[in-house]
Amino acid sequence: MPEARLAAGVWIAAYLRRLALAGIPAYVTRHGDDTAGAVMVKCATLDGRASLWTREWDLETDRRLWVRLNDAPEPEIDAEIARNAARDPDLWVVEIESRDGRTLLDQDGLA
Repeated sequence: MPEARLAAGVWIAAYLRRLALAGIPAYVTRHGDDTAGAVMVKCATLDGRASLWTREWDLETDRRLWVRLNDAPEPEIDAEIARNAARDPDLWVVEIESRDGRTLLDQDGLA
């Protein structure tokens, strides 16, 4: 059975709250469409590197999963975000700062 979809703005608000409760600083750096915008998560490890995450469909389970697209120097990640934003005006981008790379995206309710 396909999963129910939350409006992007609602999901973002819940994610930011969960990150705040875990003591992980997070910022919306690009505000997309409140209802149907795609979401990318940039995790800056504060050492000049970052990872970039997005949700993709897992055709075997018919569920959406978070997938790390890239792990690279931060300017490369920023350029990749800019390319995606140029193609998708509805794109949301959340940037988190986590030295250990913790995103919480593997927790229940965030997938």
